[in-house]
Amino acid sequence: MHIWDQIPLHERRDLLVAWLALSAAFTLAMVWGQRINPIIIGQFFLISLVTAGIAFIVHEMAHKFTAMKYGYWAEFQMNSMMLVVAVAMAALAGIVFAAPGATVIYGTSISREENGKISLAGPMSNLLLLIPFAALISIGSAAGLGILAVIGLVGVKINAMIAAFNLLPVGPLDGAKILSWNPLIFGSVAAVAFGILFASLSGIFS
Repeated sequence: MHIWDQIPLHERRDLLVAWLALSAAFTLAMVWGQRINPIIIGQFFLISLVTAGIAFIVHEMAHKFTAMKYGYWAEFQMNSMMLVVAVAMAALAGIVFAAPGATVIYGTSISREENGKISLAGPMSNLLLLIPFAALISIGSAAGLGILAVIGLVGVKINAMIAAFNLLPVGPLDGAKILSWNPLIFGSVAAVAFGILFASLSGIFS
C-alpha cells in the first residue's frame, strides 16, 4: 500500500487545518508588537508554512508510521480548541503554545518499549530536521540569499522548540512515555534538544 493511501481523507483534513493554524500562530508570534505591512506578514506566513508546517507534519507522521511499523493503526486528530488557543495566545501575547492535537494509536497491548519508541520518533524527527535547516543557513549566507538563511534559522528554532516541548516529562507529552521506557535515552535526547533550543534562542545560529 502506498504511504499516501495510509492517510485517510479525514486525517489529511485535520493535518491541513492544523498546519494552517500553526503557521498562522507562528506568523503572529514573529510579527507581534511590530508595525509591518501585509506583504511582509504574508512572507512570514509562507516561511511559517515551510518551517512550522514541515516540523509539525514530519513529527506527527513519525509517530504514525512508527506505530504502524509495530502493527497498530494510528492517525492524527486535531484539537480545534487548542488550535484556537494557539492562535489567540500568539496574537495576544506573542507566544506559541503548539499543541494542535495528537496522533492517536489504536491498540490495547502496546508495550512500554513500543510506546516509548513510538513517542521518541516524533522529537527525533525534529532533531534530524535541524540538519537540512542548518544547511540552509550556511548556503543562504554563503550565496548571499538572505531568504534561505532566514528559512533555515526559523526552521532550526521551530524544530528545536517542538522537540524540546514534546520532551517535557509531563502529562500526555512524549517525554513522559520515553522516560518511563528508558531514562537514559530520555536524558540524552532531552539534553540535546534543550541544548540546541538554548543555542538557537541565544543567537548562536544567526
